Amino acid sequence: MADKHISRRLLVASLGLSALGACTGVNSFNKPAGHSVDEGGFGNPTMQNMLIHSGEAEAVSHLGGRFSASVPTTINFAFNSARLDATARSVLDQQAHFMRQFPEVRFSVYGHTDAVGSNAYNQSLGRRRALAAVHYLGRKGVSRSRLAALVSFGETRPVVPTQSRERANRRTVTEVSGFVSGNPLVLDGKYGQIVYRQYVASAGPTGG
Repeated sequence: MADKHISRRLLVASLGLSALGACTGVNSFNKPAGHSVDEGGFGNPTMQNMLIHSGEAEAVSHLGGRFSASVPTTINFAFNSARLDATARSVLDQQAHFMRQFPEVRFSVYGHTDAVGSNAYNQSLGRRRALAAVHYLGRKGVSRSRLAALVSFGETRPVVPTQSRERANRRTVTEVSGFVSGNPLVLDGKYGQIVYRQYVASAGPTGG
């Protein structure tokens, strides 16, 4: 009889430890939302979890899709150049016009190159291209504080996989990256009002 009581106590203790493990996050089902995309940076899963639950992550995704559907997001460059030609300036004019209508939104500009030249040189060239785009957007009335990141991927993310000169790979890409933290609508979590605000494309870009 005593053996039965001992066995029962051990079973209860075992179940209690399992429950405790689940409550403290040992169980994989308790991992924060977004944990699977963590790249090792401290706090990334928690941040992703916060963005999902606040609605910001979904709002950024929706607005990013709207941005890319409304205006061209990519400009291209001549070989070994960060100079903006007339076509690139025209595209950036359209991007700036969109950005001015959504002052609560932050954007990132990513620079790319083709595979000709060393990786180190192409990293530098990609950054110069991103900077050229950002400087132009700034001259068109977009605050530099809203252009959140200047990242160069160099030759690592080609559109056309080739080791030769390829104009399609020599580019910058502009994307929605988040929201301005101090804006009243953002503080109130009213992302829907931002995402679904009317975009007046017919107004056209301002000169300058």
